Amino acid sequence: MFKKILIANRGEIACRVIKTARRMGITTVAVYSDADRDALHVEMADEAVHIGPPPAAESYLLMDKIIEACKATGAEAVHPGYGFLSEREAFPVALAKAGIVFIGPNPKAISAMGDKIESKKAAAAAKVSTVPGHLGEIANAKDAVKIAAEIGYPVMIKASAGGGGKGMRIAYNAKECEEGFGLARSEAKSSFGDDRIFIEKFIENPRHIEIQVLGDKHGNVIYLGERECSIQRRNQKVIEEAPSPLLDEATRKAMGEQAVALAKAVQYDSAGTVEFVAGQDRSFYFLEMNTRLQVEHPVTELITGVDLVEQMIRVAAGEKLQMRQQDVKLNGWAVESRIYAEDPYRNFLPSIGRLVRYRPPHEGSTPDGLTVRNDTGVFEGGEISMFYDPMIAKLVTHAPTRAEAIDVQATALDAFYIDGIQHNIPFLTALMQHPRWRSGELSTGFISEEFPDGFKPRAPAGEELKVLAAVAAAIDHQNNERRREISQQMDGRPVKFSNRRVVQLGKIRQNVVVEGGLDRPFKVSMLTDDGAVADTLELASRWWPGETVWAGVVRDKDVCIQVRPIANGYDLSYRGIHVPARVYTIREAELVSLMPEKVAADMSKYLLCPMPGLVKALSVAVGAEVKAGDTLAVVEAMKMENVLRAERDAKVKKIEAKVGDSLAVDAIIMEFE
Repeated sequence: MFKKILIANRGEIACRVIKTARRMGITTVAVYSDADRDALHVEMADEAVHIGPPPAAESYLLMDKIIEACKATGAEAVHPGYGFLSEREAFPVALAKAGIVFIGPNPKAISAMGDKIESKKAAAAAKVSTVPGHLGEIANAKDAVKIAAEIGYPVMIKASAGGGGKGMRIAYNAKECEEGFGLARSEAKSSFGDDRIFIEKFIENPRHIEIQVLGDKHGNVIYLGERECSIQRRNQKVIEEAPSPLLDEATRKAMGEQAVALAKAVQYDSAGTVEFVAGQDRSFYFLEMNTRLQVEHPVTELITGVDLVEQMIRVAAGEKLQMRQQDVKLNGWAVESRIYAEDPYRNFLPSIGRLVRYRPPHEGSTPDGLTVRNDTGVFEGGEISMFYDPMIAKLVTHAPTRAEAIDVQATALDAFYIDGIQHNIPFLTALMQHPRWRSGELSTGFISEEFPDGFKPRAPAGEELKVLAAVAAAIDHQNNERRREISQQMDGRPVKFSNRRVVQLGKIRQNVVVEGGLDRPFKVSMLTDDGAVADTLELASRWWPGETVWAGVVRDKDVCIQVRPIANGYDLSYRGIHVPARVYTIREAELVSLMPEKVAADMSKYLLCPMPGLVKALSVAVGAEVKAGDTLAVVEAMKMENVLRAERDAKVKKIEAKVGDSLAVDAIIMEFE
């Protein structure tokens, strides 16, 4: 077994590999760029080596730098994680020449399967069902349009070396195909250093299901069940689960056996994933193979009990797999949420900055089989950089049933407190309550179909409104009681205050009466307009002023609500509801009702930069007449190119930015007449 390994990656996956290596008694070496000098993976590793400036092309993608770091530290092997060099055939070749072991598949398998075009040819030769498409390299946009017309729209334009949603576009007509080809090619070049593009038929209303395979260097290959990855946004996975609610045992076996046959055909000898696009009728077609560890591997680990990183290390060291196919058992259900630095209220555009607060939920397992796991590479006070992927963490839960795993996930997300940047937790918590998600009726179009106008905060209503009103009133009452004990004394006698309050949740007002507090449970009564008690909620919690999450029991159910103090109340976040809850006395409420509402400034005459990023292109000039939907500019952030389009017909009056400018969020790009 290896004594020392180097992790040629960063962020959560580097931390993940370090944890397993440490448990195995293996010393670890981290590498880092200037931007990651103070990163968590650098702190966790036993040793760390600086490899260059922030851009990945000048640091994490330089094979020579990685090899130099191995030689300098005596690392015997390299784990590539995912992304960066993990699927570059030249990397294990270069390592082997330097006498260093690659913890991953052999170069020939990477060549055969890592290239999306070649992998489809290999799959067809192995009699694996494949999606109709053009597997040859496409020279230009004109050829792309011609090929797409022959295949039939809609089509998927994909980078041959792609992954993680980069270099992918769906086109429904010739115009979208021409534009998508250029964008996909540009993204592929900047992300992978390879701008080859291919086109295939896009299967409508599909599901994305993948099979985890594991092979060794002795010809043994097994599959470890499937993962459902259909909840995607811009072709990037957001929620994953294992097993899939679609598959039955017969389909699972058929898909697994095809995946194993394909892996054996290329002598695959590590952890890898065979991805399929599946119809609602359980038909399935080979999509691609990722010759690396997948981002979503934790859900497979939780339902099988197999540490995939450990198996990769053991296989790379020459050990045989210690399990056979009949030994693989699926236990319970696991759900993973990818927590990204992005603004769900601005169409999920990237957000960068410092993590002023980072308080993940408690990790661990309960006696009744409920597990919470958080894979992350950040810490409170750290920075989310514009140079790398916007992932903050992967929150994974496991339970005996799918419904329980979803409920545990929902509560854990409610308890996940982040401040300083925008993040997608509000969207994820709302999704956990979505009836279609909970029913398992999924497709890769789920987000676009269920949120066609983008994500907006859920309005509090019904039981959730009562819970939020009750918690806001209880928190306010507890704060007041504490203040009275400290300073509200007159001649040694406590001042008496009315326990009747008005809680305003957004534009909704709820009259309440609060009883209890400090050393006993709360009772919060909901009143009708005429003062009658309509309902009473009992609350119990150990929350104390200053804590960021109110965790307790309401009506015998576990509840976690994020709490941020504001004037006269608290910003509350719960199950995708984000609402200011202001708590007033009766008189205060009467006076507030007389205050005029603030009117937001009209910014409709400006094109604003929706996220921090780099201006890659300006498509119009001063004086140009633009129509709704026309491309105005392209802004790059976190390796993704974002096209900004005109929302209405207008004339360009002034352009404030130029190509190459780094802009802050809401910076003015251009002004219209």
